[in-house]
Amino acid sequence: MTKRVNVLGVGLSVLNLQSALDEIAAAIRDKRKGYICVTGVHGVMEAQSDETFRRILNNAFLCTPDGMPMVWMGKIHGHKEMRRVYGPDLMLDVCKWSETSGAKHFFYGGADGVADLLAKKLKEKFPKMEIAGTFTPPFRALTAQEEKELQEKISATKPDIFWVGLSTPKQEKFMAEFLPKLDATLMIGVGAAFDFHSGRVKQAPLWMQRSGLEWFYRLCQEPKRLAKRYFKNNPLFALKIVGQFCGLKKYSLE
Repeated sequence: MTKRVNVLGVGLSVLNLQSALDEIAAAIRDKRKGYICVTGVHGVMEAQSDETFRRILNNAFLCTPDGMPMVWMGKIHGHKEMRRVYGPDLMLDVCKWSETSGAKHFFYGGADGVADLLAKKLKEKFPKMEIAGTFTPPFRALTAQEEKELQEKISATKPDIFWVGLSTPKQEKFMAEFLPKLDATLMIGVGAAFDFHSGRVKQAPLWMQRSGLEWFYRLCQEPKRLAKRYFKNNPLFALKIVGQFCGLKKYSLE
């Protein structure tokens, strides 16, 4: 069982990219079903007011430290080996690994055409990777017929890795509900990685990613969609972390 760090009641897995890849490879080799949540400040803050979502994060096979604040929390708790396990980077590493492991991929999510474009771009980058298929869901819950079609598609292809590119907490709730329904081994929610690797949205420069300023870059790109998230969540997260360290409130991982 991977060690966890309690960040406001969310158990963040103590990982770096290599150890995350090792865990994924072992799970696929042993056919151990599970879902992976790539979690930063936004996910942790959503979990503060949504107990169901918090339980989903804490029941994940891995809950990776997606943002630099998660890494800083791990290091404060003495986990020097902890590094950022960023969704887009994890996707590239797993795709590269799958060229030699033979693991099959399925891409679910994104706007119209994004999953297909993502699959095409990744295949160009990693020509030996095996892609089982794609599915672009509507911006609502699946109907019974759509769910049946998805189940049939997955049963026919049996992917090892089912990538989910929705938004948080939608993608995590989808994975928790559909993991038992679909014949796939691991589900990994990577959100914006679909847009980044398809070329639809530009990624922040590496120096901004490493310094914890990626949120500012993304805010400048999508101010209407992200302003409320960042201007509310970031300051509130900092205040709650101070409260956790000062012992003003105890956070349980239950």
